[in-house]
Amino acid sequence: MNPSQQRAWDAHHDDWVIELAAGERQTSVADHARIDWTAAFGRQAPLIVEIGSGTGAAITAGALAHPDANLIAFEVFTPAVASTLSKLSRNGLSNVRLVVADGAQALATVFDPSSITELWTFFPDPWHKARHHKRRLVSAEFAELVASRLTPDGVWRLATDWADYAEAMREVLDACPLLANVHGGWAPRFDGRVITKYEQRGIDAGRTIYDLSYTRR
Repeated sequence: MNPSQQRAWDAHHDDWVIELAAGERQTSVADHARIDWTAAFGRQAPLIVEIGSGTGAAITAGALAHPDANLIAFEVFTPAVASTLSKLSRNGLSNVRLVVADGAQALATVFDPSSITELWTFFPDPWHKARHHKRRLVSAEFAELVASRLTPDGVWRLATDWADYAEAMREVLDACPLLANVHGGWAPRFDGRVITKYEQRGIDAGRTIYDLSYTRR
């Protein structure tokens, strides 16, 4: 961490970061890990979850736009979490919790079935090399897990700026019998997604931004 990130971590870790029992790797999740989200937030409210929250631009904007919801962000890069803490502090937000862990793995252990109102996976790592495609977040198995965790009217929102990954995600998710493509194809840009520096770099490079939205069948 740089000095400002370290200061944010030291000052605000206890306010927003939830410690989760780790598995074999530091950011993996132990099989016995559980979180009582009602207790963690001090209230019961719709859950909006982001996997791979980066420096917190989307989760901060989401928390401001949805004060009646509880927002949970998973991010494995601790300096990015520290930067998120700075944003939350500047905006005086109390409806966000951060977890330094693999959100895809945590989905199976720390969320009950039919408990997530919205899941956001914006610009997941495309893992460009063919031999690394198996590491991509969106897979048939993960799609079934997400479907099981969404509320009956829940929505999974995705975005990427890599055409091959966009096509691969749509192929996998359209084939999932538990999910329905909300728009029957590419979704319009999600208004709740702020343009981050990462997305702007993709736009500046001439890449198309692809959005997708799915609900439970």
